[in-house]
Amino acid sequence: MNHPLPADAELPRYSAIDPARIEADLDQLLAANRAAIEVLLAEPGPATWERLCAPLEELEDELERFWAPVSHLNSVSNAEPLREAYNACLPKLSAWRTWLGQHSALYEAFQAVARDDPSVDRVPGRRRALDNALRDFTLAGVALEPAQRERFGELSQRLASLSARFSDNLLDATDAWSLTVDEGRVAGLPESTRAAARRNAEAAGEDGYRLTLDGPTYLAVMAHGQDRELREAIYTAWQTRASDQGPHAGTWDNSEVMHEILDCRRELASLLRFDNYAELSLATKMAPDTASVVTFLEDLAAHARPVAEAEWEALCAFAREHDGRAQLEAWDAPYYSEQLRKARYAISQEDLRPYLPLPRVLDTLFGLCGELFGIEFSPCENFDSYHPDLSLYAIHRDGELLAHCYLDLYARSGKRGGAWMGDCRVRREGVHGLQRPVAWLVCNFSPPADGRPSLLTHDEVTTLFHEFGHGLHHLLTRQTVAAVSGINGVEWDAVELPSQFLENWCWEAEFLARLGRHVDSGEAIPPALVERLLAARRFQAAMQTVRQLEFALFDFRLHLGWTSASETPVQAVLDAVRNEVAVLQPPAWNRFQHSFAHIFAGGYAAGYYSYKWAEVLSADAFARFEEEGIFNAGTGRAFLREVLEAGGSRDAMATFRAFRGREPDIEPLLRQSGIAA
Repeated sequence: MNHPLPADAELPRYSAIDPARIEADLDQLLAANRAAIEVLLAEPGPATWERLCAPLEELEDELERFWAPVSHLNSVSNAEPLREAYNACLPKLSAWRTWLGQHSALYEAFQAVARDDPSVDRVPGRRRALDNALRDFTLAGVALEPAQRERFGELSQRLASLSARFSDNLLDATDAWSLTVDEGRVAGLPESTRAAARRNAEAAGEDGYRLTLDGPTYLAVMAHGQDRELREAIYTAWQTRASDQGPHAGTWDNSEVMHEILDCRRELASLLRFDNYAELSLATKMAPDTASVVTFLEDLAAHARPVAEAEWEALCAFAREHDGRAQLEAWDAPYYSEQLRKARYAISQEDLRPYLPLPRVLDTLFGLCGELFGIEFSPCENFDSYHPDLSLYAIHRDGELLAHCYLDLYARSGKRGGAWMGDCRVRREGVHGLQRPVAWLVCNFSPPADGRPSLLTHDEVTTLFHEFGHGLHHLLTRQTVAAVSGINGVEWDAVELPSQFLENWCWEAEFLARLGRHVDSGEAIPPALVERLLAARRFQAAMQTVRQLEFALFDFRLHLGWTSASETPVQAVLDAVRNEVAVLQPPAWNRFQHSFAHIFAGGYAAGYYSYKWAEVLSADAFARFEEEGIFNAGTGRAFLREVLEAGGSRDAMATFRAFRGREPDIEPLLRQSGIAA
């Protein structure tokens, strides 16, 4: 068997991943696991943690170590042979999870361990892991009749394939579009964007500037491009990806994929006796019921929309006064917002780039983590890599190796857009001793060019800190039971707490003074520039809030009320939400939903509200640092101990209370967002 991460290896062997062998190797591993589980259950004597749960954890961990590197490679270095192998494996993995979750004898054995094994309450994490496992057996259909179990498995397999197809369509549509223009049409674009576009054109044997739909290019054109027709063209391409509209209309259309995903989810929820998929989603989250989520989002919208409307009116007035623009379209708003920011605060994201070279940002971020959490980062050399962009760091505390962290930070063709943390290997105690965690942190920044490092915008720095917060949650856990180690076992609407929490340092003057150094001169970022940045922090904050609420309400209402494509048209649900909360109405041909991978190809179905839910927690958690000092080592160690190290070993509200000493308060979030309570 060609295993990319054997139990005795510290790091994955990407070079060992052979797409031609993946499916057969997975078949072998799944068959061995099934046989091993039957042997475990046939052994005489009472079921205990050591005799049942620990060996089962070994089996599940081996499968995860095999599949995680394959799945990661499919996301960051997507090529047809790997994609075919990956997609062929998805139904098999889904069938495995269904078989495991519906195994009645295994369920009964777990019940016996939870009831009779005294070690469950003596060893940290075991009781929580067992409670979650018993819940998950129920959610996998263990109590269903045989015909219903079979249908549950069919639906689960189909959902896995559909989600992969949604993601593939989106990636193909994104990579397919380009536009080559002459120098006059790139007026206003940052030099880093122009340089990348020149390189793209040269690589294609063209003259001029070849613009693509990678994230940095799209955002730069929308915010800085003076050519309005160019902004409209790239907006149209971006907002119609994988849909029935736009330049590639119908080629990679996700319309029917979405409908079938929603149909499958609704039927799955019905099999488990839930009224809708939103209810099923909340079974593993903090939020007590669907009404609580809707009320939370609608109340926040009621606070934010009047402020957002005032911000929108100010933007429209600015465009009229400065450019005679009587009506703003969707492709105008980012451009005039950037112009208004400059006019009000004399600052642009581009003003900050020279002071935010990526190597400096990483060094300062590592230093902050050392100050707060007592850890050190050291670069690793000579490791097995899948791309020259990949870097690797070892994390130590007091000389002890804690974890490893990969960074894959630059945009390129064949790489999924966005930013995320992926868990490669979890911390656990097993037959080979302590297994240290490994994570991937992935972003899509502009790559180094012309002998200079990647230069980040402040928004990109915030993105990096966000994903790093997720990484710390996974890497700094002290749990030794895999099911509650790192982010495992953490309610999904609390998992954003550490990520959003770490973003706050990007808005602190004292930290920014450490962070910013000019890429050429090494000069510190001017205090006046920092002051202008902080003054602009709440610029259009309410507009950004209602935009996130639009996504969250659309997602939740779609899954709460879905019946069929004819009775509950996806576009109609989105339009109704926009009419309620949005201040900018996009054109009728906008197909945002066709690229909403968070809910159709990720883990956020009926869960996108989690970003705002967790933001209440993160803002209030950071308020303790505001009270005690943003570099206070004692406060940092408390956050490490009560949040990061605790992982999923207790419920999220107990974790928050252990750090904050009370229930969460929404006031810090409203204050950060510039919205009156």
